[in-house]
Amino acid sequence: MDKKIDDFLESGILDRYVMGATSSAENKKIEGFLIQYPELKETYDLLQEQLELNALAEGSKPPSFILDDILEAIDDKPVIAMKPAKGVPPWFGIAASVAALIFATTSFIFYNESKTLKDENNTIASEIFDLHSDIASNNKKLGEIAKALEKLNNPETQKYVLRGNDRAKDLKTVAYINPIDKSSLIDVVSLPKLSDQQYYKMWAQVNDKMVDLGILDINDRKLKSVPYVEDALSLSITIENKDGNQGSKAKEVAQIELEKEN
Repeated sequence: MDKKIDDFLESGILDRYVMGATSSAENKKIEGFLIQYPELKETYDLLQEQLELNALAEGSKPPSFILDDILEAIDDKPVIAMKPAKGVPPWFGIAASVAALIFATTSFIFYNESKTLKDENNTIASEIFDLHSDIASNNKKLGEIAKALEKLNNPETQKYVLRGNDRAKDLKTVAYINPIDKSSLIDVVSLPKLSDQQYYKMWAQVNDKMVDLGILDINDRKLKSVPYVEDALSLSITIENKDGNQGSKAKEVAQIELEKEN
């Protein structure tokens, strides 16, 4: 149910309108609302019916002596003999109570259905928001992949495959270096398992200096950016101990020379 309709019913103004307890300004507002929302017609009809039944059930029977006084005032022998009016049948009160109960039950059902619809709408709105967030996140990832592929397909990009020596035979990592736009990517294809106290690290050699390019992790099975090193002569991978010195040639398990720029 529309929130405006829900607020309208909860205000109780429709009940007062049926009982004639509203101002002319309120009457115009209510009648315009009933025209705008035809689904309120059923509620309006139920209120009117309940009011009529209550009026019948609560109507008082006039004293019996009133009719006798009227007849005596007209003529001791009236031409038309009038009979006292019959009282309201007892079942009218029962019918009015049943109608009131039905109306209350129906209103309660409508209220619960309205609340359920609101909860469902809120849930759907939340799911749509999450979906939009997922789409935005996926679009960002696709954009990153597209940029990476663009670099890989660039004719200026040089590809280097680092393969492990006898100490790490299953090691394979691919490096993509573009000296024109100064970018470097690596793809960790496979890394033999190490102890908890060891890890793989990648290096670039510039003259006699080893430049740290970061740790290699088998969980990074995707293209990963690494620092571009100007005038690098080679790339290498070492096995490092967490409590030892780093970059030693004795720890080297893969190495490849780089092409010199013209």
